[in-house]
Amino acid sequence: MLSKTTKYWESGVLQFIIVFLILQLAVTLLTNGFALTFDEALWQYIGRNWFRHGLVPYAGGVDNQSPLLFAIFGLSDRLFGVNYWFPRVIGTLCQTVGLLYVYKIAHYVAGKTAGILAIMFYGLSLLWHVTGGQYTAYAESYEVMFLVIAVYYFITAQTNTYFIITGCFAGLALGCRISAFFVIGAIFISILSKGWKNLLPFCAGIWLSMVCLAMAGFLAGINLHDYYIYAFADNFNKGSMYDHTLLWKWQQFSLKFLSSQMLLFYPLVIGYVFIKKRVDIYLLWFVFAFIGIAFIGEFTWIHLKELLPALSLMSAFTVAHLINAYKIPVKYALAVIVVAFFPFITEPVYVLKDLLFSKNNPKLTTCTPPYTWPDEGTRKKLGWWVRDHTNAHQEVFVAGFGSQILAYSERQSVYFDEMLTPMAKKLLFKDLVTHKPAMILVPLFPEYQQYISGDERAFVDSLVADNYQLDKCMDSYNIYRLKDKTLPN
Repeated sequence: MLSKTTKYWESGVLQFIIVFLILQLAVTLLTNGFALTFDEALWQYIGRNWFRHGLVPYAGGVDNQSPLLFAIFGLSDRLFGVNYWFPRVIGTLCQTVGLLYVYKIAHYVAGKTAGILAIMFYGLSLLWHVTGGQYTAYAESYEVMFLVIAVYYFITAQTNTYFIITGCFAGLALGCRISAFFVIGAIFISILSKGWKNLLPFCAGIWLSMVCLAMAGFLAGINLHDYYIYAFADNFNKGSMYDHTLLWKWQQFSLKFLSSQMLLFYPLVIGYVFIKKRVDIYLLWFVFAFIGIAFIGEFTWIHLKELLPALSLMSAFTVAHLINAYKIPVKYALAVIVVAFFPFITEPVYVLKDLLFSKNNPKLTTCTPPYTWPDEGTRKKLGWWVRDHTNAHQEVFVAGFGSQILAYSERQSVYFDEMLTPMAKKLLFKDLVTHKPAMILVPLFPEYQQYISGDERAFVDSLVADNYQLDKCMDSYNIYRLKDKTLPN
């Protein structure tokens, strides 16, 4: 191991990787107001319920993510309390491991120059806003890392053991995100093109990983049927996060693929197709990953991470071919890539400037129209206020995208996931009636009316009118306390 590290250092590879590690940490840690994002807060809440209170995922909170992700956030809470940095650092380290294996793939296929080029393409594109550069704590960071490692072991496979290892890492990727199924399909086809006999050890590796993950989930008390329902089946019902019109999906596709830095990859990928004149694992990887994104239909920033390794490798192979064919100095090619692909990282710069030089500490304020949706930092402070004005055993419910307030309040909630399917709404309404929370926060900003369904808002309004009294308005939230309940003031 030490000799390999020395080799990477002497070749300059390790220095490149360290630079990109630092840049990734700067982007992810200096964005979103030093607070958990909505999604991170939701996962932190579920993980905290699991690790602190023994409420396993899909019983102590519901989201469509893997238990592996909830475990990372639960561990983060267990070790450091409510924080945003630990999961992002772990995710960044995983992306950096993926960066190393992208280099190893390119180096194995086309030499050191291609490897360095692949590091540049992948490292820079990971920092883009359009690819969710700040969202390193999301499941895609883990899924993509395992898929990159799986592809590396596939292309270097000499024996059945390598194909088993390939399958094991592919299975781990599938355990992180079900959408990994599409890239696994690309690997499956590539293995089949070399001979069906290698499919058996590959499938055995996937089976081994999935059995181990299923056993771990079973021992942890996770209901596998609930996992199937909430992580997969219920995501395609009316009211789910994937329930969007074709026009909305086209707008999101256009924004991500037709008017962003992703355009920089297209000429290089087209050049790769003309150079290779055949379909290989890298082109299949890109096509199948795109099919997976289109199947989901959200076209979010973070989903684009799944395309980057394949795009970066094909781009690196194209530029390496041009360098060799036209005797272009490598340093000039690297300079052009850096200038063209370097991200616009203005937000971390402004955040760092405010951190070092700002003397103003904004305080929580009462509400005044027009009501605006509070930013992450304000929601975090509102969560702290809720924590300081409730008892540890009391439950709190925040209507409409309240995960950040709940996470920082460190209070249990009844149920929250505000893009609600009929099944989820039924469960929410039942829980709110049966276990009335001690405090309810209802948003006043217009986005609450825009994004939360009318029947859910009407239910919350009726519940509040019959059982709660208004305590105060704070940061565009009406705060209600349960009648005849004594809470700290």
